[in-house]
Amino acid sequence: MSEFMRSVEGGVMRLVLNRPEAMNALSPAIMEGLMAALEDAARDPAIGCIVVRGAGDKAFCAGGDVKSMAAGGRHVGWTTEMKIEDLRAKMRVSELLHEMGKPTIAMVNGVAAGAGLAIALAADMRFAAKSARMTTAFAKIGYSGDFGSHYFLHKLVGTAKARELYFTSEVLDSAAMEKLGLANRIFDDAVLDAETMAFAKSLAAGPRIGWWHAKRNMKAAEDGSLAHALDVEAAGMILTGQTEDHKEAAKAFAEKRKATFKGR
Repeated sequence: MSEFMRSVEGGVMRLVLNRPEAMNALSPAIMEGLMAALEDAARDPAIGCIVVRGAGDKAFCAGGDVKSMAAGGRHVGWTTEMKIEDLRAKMRVSELLHEMGKPTIAMVNGVAAGAGLAIALAADMRFAAKSARMTTAFAKIGYSGDFGSHYFLHKLVGTAKARELYFTSEVLDSAAMEKLGLANRIFDDAVLDAETMAFAKSLAAGPRIGWWHAKRNMKAAEDGSLAHALDVEAAGMILTGQTEDHKEAAKAFAEKRKATFKGR
């Protein structure tokens, strides 16, 4: 069976890391599949939302495959610079999840650790099972951390708490995740999948041009000055106001009915 699976349901691209026997640790096949799927989703007008989850009920993703790291072999003969460029190329996954103009959701159905935590944090939202756990984990294997984990963690919890979580590799349960703002919603394990997919489908049925501009606005707010954020917001408001979706929504509001969005 493939280590990575993707399917489309109700305008939602569902991506599954499929190595449950290895806590869905990242393998070359998973990374290649995830990168290709996210690039396809970003370009495909039929896709309105992306959901990422791990197979089984024990792990979202345990991060890098430590056993493979210990065995070595793949990078024999590579220079340090080649290794850096190779890893940086893989980290494009985090950029796509965070910056593509479509809503992205990490369905945290178990442990999210190391790079697996970073991938979950890169998504717009995290819906987690009550049994879910999160940990930076890098310190336990002598690594500093990758896949944007420092960027996302300090944005979400503040720099002091982010540093603590890195230095201690504390394992957070779902209650702590919710308290710190690392999980948007917590669900009973049995309904996590259904609740997440229902929410994702509602987003996919929403104003997709509006979502594109909203994510652009959020990036401007995260990375730039107030003046730049205001410039981006102003342009987005005028452009979305000219869409068929806006006109349909305004008409539906006046007629007291639910709007039907078409992404135009």
